[in-house]
Amino acid sequence: MFQSSVAFRSLSQGIVNYRITHCRWIDLKFTLGEEKTFVSSKIVVSPRLQGSSSPLVLDGADLKLISLHVNGKELKNEDFHVDSRHLTLTSPPSEKFTLEIVTEIYPQANTSLEGLYKTSGNFCTQCEAEGFRKITFYQDRPDIMAKYTCRIEADKSLYPVLLSNGNLIDQGDLEGGKHYVIWEDPHVKPCYLFALVAGQLESRDDTFVTRSGRKVALRIWTPAQDLPKTAHAMYSLKAAMKWDEDVFGLEYDLDLFNIVAVPDFNMGAMENKSLNIFNSKLVLASPETATDADYAAILGVIGHEYFHNWTGNRVTCRDWFQLSLKEGLTVFRDQEFSSDMGSRTVKRISDVSKLRTYQFPQDAGPMAHPVRPHSYIKVKAHALFSNDGMSVALHHTVLFVLPVFLHILTIDQHFFLVSFPYEQVYEKGAEVVRMYKTLLGSSGFRKGMDLYFKRHDGQAVTCEDFFAAMRDANGADFSNFLIWYSQAGTPRLKVTSTYNAEAKTYSLKFSQEVPATPGQPVKEPMFIPVALGLLGSNGNDIPINSVYHDGKLEIITSNGQPGHTTILRVTKKEEEFVFNDIPERPVPSMLRGYSAPVRMDSDLTDADLYFLLANDCDEFNRWEAGQILARKLMLSLVSDFQQNKPLVLNQKFLHGVKSILGDSSLDKEFIAKAITLPGEGEIMDMMEVADPDAVHSVRSFIRKQLASELKQEFIDTVKSNRSSEAYEFDHPNLARRALKNIALAYLGTLEDEAITELALHEYKTATNLTEQFAALVALDQKPGQTRDEVLADFYDKWQHDFLVVNKWFALQAMSDVPGNVENVRELLNHPAFDMRNPNKVYSLIGGFCGSPVNFHSKDGSGYKFLGEMVVQLDKINPQVASRMVSAFSRWKRYDETRQSLAKAQLEMILAANGLSENVFEIASKSLAA
Repeated sequence: MFQSSVAFRSLSQGIVNYRITHCRWIDLKFTLGEEKTFVSSKIVVSPRLQGSSSPLVLDGADLKLISLHVNGKELKNEDFHVDSRHLTLTSPPSEKFTLEIVTEIYPQANTSLEGLYKTSGNFCTQCEAEGFRKITFYQDRPDIMAKYTCRIEADKSLYPVLLSNGNLIDQGDLEGGKHYVIWEDPHVKPCYLFALVAGQLESRDDTFVTRSGRKVALRIWTPAQDLPKTAHAMYSLKAAMKWDEDVFGLEYDLDLFNIVAVPDFNMGAMENKSLNIFNSKLVLASPETATDADYAAILGVIGHEYFHNWTGNRVTCRDWFQLSLKEGLTVFRDQEFSSDMGSRTVKRISDVSKLRTYQFPQDAGPMAHPVRPHSYIKVKAHALFSNDGMSVALHHTVLFVLPVFLHILTIDQHFFLVSFPYEQVYEKGAEVVRMYKTLLGSSGFRKGMDLYFKRHDGQAVTCEDFFAAMRDANGADFSNFLIWYSQAGTPRLKVTSTYNAEAKTYSLKFSQEVPATPGQPVKEPMFIPVALGLLGSNGNDIPINSVYHDGKLEIITSNGQPGHTTILRVTKKEEEFVFNDIPERPVPSMLRGYSAPVRMDSDLTDADLYFLLANDCDEFNRWEAGQILARKLMLSLVSDFQQNKPLVLNQKFLHGVKSILGDSSLDKEFIAKAITLPGEGEIMDMMEVADPDAVHSVRSFIRKQLASELKQEFIDTVKSNRSSEAYEFDHPNLARRALKNIALAYLGTLEDEAITELALHEYKTATNLTEQFAALVALDQKPGQTRDEVLADFYDKWQHDFLVVNKWFALQAMSDVPGNVENVRELLNHPAFDMRNPNKVYSLIGGFCGSPVNFHSKDGSGYKFLGEMVVQLDKINPQVASRMVSAFSRWKRYDETRQSLAKAQLEMILAANGLSENVFEIASKSLAA
């Protein structure tokens, strides 16, 4: 059986006793060919124990061994053994020795897009997490660090540009129309950070002068026709370099920084030392072909990969269990960067929405695992597609093959669902890092970061090392904080309040519970920082000077928080905080800024929530109050729908939306977020038995009612936020477009010819893709001739731009038109679709999974379609297939009919011949849950 071949790893097994302790240098030579490529490696091996003669085991996959030499002498067949996974030297020298290996590989046939592969005429590598073993035999682990030299030989006319890590130290011509280059990276790195690119590319060049006065050459490489679309990417890179110097004091450490954009890439981007490789989606942008969300994603992801230079490259993870050490920390850093470059509140709202939509369901499902997993079957490089507008946005790199939902396209909180097991390690990991900053304040967090780099530069370390740096730099008591790394599940925090008017004391009682998860039936209390403010009847914060807690009176300090915010440390299953000198019964504003990744239930009344919505100085909690009200309304109407009761919109909720829409004192992007209803997935996640039909019907009803009642207000919003000025990616213009587009989306729900004409006008007169695509979305909501004509017009105009065409695929795939699965099947045969291109698969197949009413259709047609696609994709690209199969991971959340249909597809997938480890893990764990 397939299961018998699974390579299962467990954290409890500890570090394997490998014999290579540290390769100071590895010399690589690539001879690139049209049918095959030869790779020569030369490494110096030092046994862990001198005099030891135990076997040396090197990782390898899909390699043909050509020759093997030890200290210059070719080994005989009986001296080594090769299988599908390893090269084993049975009796290597007991002292330090030189090992030379020549392998033959076939990049042109490598559809997995791991290791060295060829795409669109260019050679490219992807080595995180275990791609280097597809290039040569090596100990493919992140704690094996070395300095690299790389010689590349290739046909000069076909591959004029030859790139690798570090500095270019030599180049020249060879006989037969070939040429060579030699690159040298002076910094030690693990093999997952090795990179090579060869092809016909041109570069946008710029420079950055570091704070110490060094001049760094910056180059962004693309095919010549795409070069004009790289201006924003270069801006983003320079902004990230300056931000990292200003905020963390971190300066770039080489004289050259390269970025290469490739169209066929499993991930969003990869932080290879000095040679970042990006999916074209995260580099190319122009106002006509990219939306505001694309621009924002490019800014954030280029920042993310650049920030890895220190948090991931200079200090890397000891093993893949420590992945959050680099990814959670770097996600936090890119979130802070994007917040400083735009609206901090809106960015926080976006990040929390994503966490709740994807990570919370994963934490409650069969694939739940801690921020630092205890075990895994396969580590693979994955991407995050996410954005808060209307286009695809890719994030980054490697994660455990465990399920998570990834949204490629967001239209009014309507997400594509494709698998991404990144949420625990990346997004929840970032929340854990954010809690350090909440507890320590900005200056204390910076002190911890400084000590972390001072202690561990050039090392492969653990989550405990980061924790120790934060603790030691501040002399802090973090008690049970490390449980966040080892315990799965989303804590549920219950809060009740009491006010004593005579004593003028206000009490908050907290109780916490972490639901059982697979493999962890018993949970310990978590360390939960609760950022708290108390609002008086005038809407202002009441000063908090002291709190009685755990048998003693504590003096309150703000720790750099806004207003009169204090940080409560909830560390026990049950505890109480009593505040003195509170002149009136306050309304508590809890978890300000979402200070901990928990689910919270409180005794706040609807009146309290409307009060917070109107008055809280913490803008995140103003948004949160509105979302809580919306969730309560939607769940109530879902119950009515299921009981065949008439649906009636709460007029107080309507007036709340109207007041926010008309509040000129609020940021327009915040308004757009505040009037956006929670997504269907978020509501289904709150139900004991998820009902896609009921939730979709209710959400559609509310949107249509709001559009009908506030029709003129929405029309005025659209018209007053038009602009004939040239496109600018700055916050005022981005906010204006966001508000205009959400208003147009609401209007698009109405059966009104005048509204159709308004949307057509916006479509035809738009000067940028952000507004044109928003108009297309509005028109797409109503099947008919107008919709068909506009979709055809859009494709006809953009058919030569593959990134825009992907949006066109996605929009049709996610349509809620009944029976849309047949339309999607037809689009599989469209000349612009290619099953081998991950972006196209995410757009079309992943997009379809984002329509609850069609993917979860009670006739099983959606499940059958996805099951067929997973089996087909697994033969081409197992990573992409594993992302798709995750849409099945929570099949037990639905009714018996849907459960039976989804289960049948999971069984069919597991019965497929030659199923990959990637898909096997997700499908088998989902089925067994």
